[in-house]
Amino acid sequence: MQSILVLTGPTAVGKTALSLALAERIGAEIVSVDSRQIYRELVIGTAPPSHAERERVMHHLIEIWPLEAPLSAGIYVREAEACIRAILARGKTPLVVGGSTLYLAALQDGLADIPDVTPELRETINMRLIEEGAEALYRELERVDPASAATMDASKSQRLVRALEVYYGSGRPLSHYHGLRQAPAFTYRTIILNTDREVLYDRIDRRVDAMLDAGLVDEVRGLLTRYGPHLPALRTIGYQEPIAMLQGQIDAEEMRQLIQRNTRRYAKRQLTWFRRFDGYQWMDVDEAMADPYHLLAGL
Repeated sequence: MQSILVLTGPTAVGKTALSLALAERIGAEIVSVDSRQIYRELVIGTAPPSHAERERVMHHLIEIWPLEAPLSAGIYVREAEACIRAILARGKTPLVVGGSTLYLAALQDGLADIPDVTPELRETINMRLIEEGAEALYRELERVDPASAATMDASKSQRLVRALEVYYGSGRPLSHYHGLRQAPAFTYRTIILNTDREVLYDRIDRRVDAMLDAGLVDEVRGLLTRYGPHLPALRTIGYQEPIAMLQGQIDAEEMRQLIQRNTRRYAKRQLTWFRRFDGYQWMDVDEAMADPYHLLAGL
């Protein structure tokens, strides 16, 4: 079976522009692997491809999921694999693009058969997250499932909740189930796009400024009115900081600086995660943009 090309890399590196250029040349359709762009209501703060860009190239799994509906790596893989099968059935080429590392791992390495947990247990742990904070839950996870804790940090609150709910719901750590993965449905060739760190950080800072200019605070204000501040999807970079400002905890300038700082730290964590995989190919994003066909070598 021919491998499916995956273009990944840190946030703001330039994945969208490159994937559009390549997809137009080879007639591909893009399957997004982004855990926030998938939500219908998160628009400005997730920097999805514009409507004009989506008219140029067919995109899948962008702004399709209700914000209040449960979403997991398992659900994502089910949806992504269905998209890939449909694209192939039409005689087209799927191109997987995005930087959500948990979803990428599940798609490429296969899913673990993890038991369901009750909504009541999930709500209990989410309330503990609000009341006790992510650091306290992370320390607890280090005690009960050190193998899972070693793969994440306290800023990944949704992953913390998931690991703890599996442990308390099944009596076994999440890492136990990860050792029982099912084989992935497709094979993939993964290219990590990167650039000079100063260039990347400048792109991040400019993207944040563009989001604020586009009305990010107004978007968050509307989401707070509709949903309140406690949905897991809103406890993420680009949304948690405006929520803090709207609640009077910080001012507008501190909010801007925090989004930029937290996004830079996220990009650094993504790069650290990518370095764990010897089979991934690294490529300078600007060099790839100069010759997108070079990405197809080896497929």
